[in-house]
Amino acid sequence: MAEVTEPYADVKCDGLLVQVDRSWHLASLRSFSPHRPFAEAMLAWSGTALPGSQKAVAPQWPAVLSTFILAWRSPSEVWALSMDAPSFDSLIARVGDITHGCCVDQTGGFWVLKAGGARIADMLARVGSVASMPAPGEAHVTRIAEVPVMTLSVNPGEVLLIVERVYAEHVLGWIRATAADF
Repeated sequence: MAEVTEPYADVKCDGLLVQVDRSWHLASLRSFSPHRPFAEAMLAWSGTALPGSQKAVAPQWPAVLSTFILAWRSPSEVWALSMDAPSFDSLIARVGDITHGCCVDQTGGFWVLKAGGARIADMLARVGSVASMPAPGEAHVTRIAEVPVMTLSVNPGEVLLIVERVYAEHVLGWIRATAADF
């Protein structure tokens, strides 16, 4: 196998494409007290409920907010992802006014890897486990390449892997080595 000179290059093989997509903004929405007051405030603002355990949603919000994905991370935390900076900034400003919770912008700390193709489940089973593969509408906090990663799917045939920036090269290396076996 030839040496890869660009560690963040796309991983392509028959039935699999994994790309680094740095256009995403990511925020952690955290509730301090029972989730209800925070969830009610978010529902009033967005028109959609926060996702339940191990769920991910791409709400059909008004046009200004149509680019969000909400993904359950834990009982007191939901991640919000957006490719639209003004909408993302609007979310951060709005959550700053809500009591019982906060919003932590983690855009610089996490990267999104977008995986597509018929071999996604096979690749995830090899670098993580069969539990790493989310069905559409699911979000899983799992281990891939021995590091914590969130996998989520809101569109059939596409999985987003949310990985800490410092581990992105490591995870891509494992994916690249696995893809070489396909």
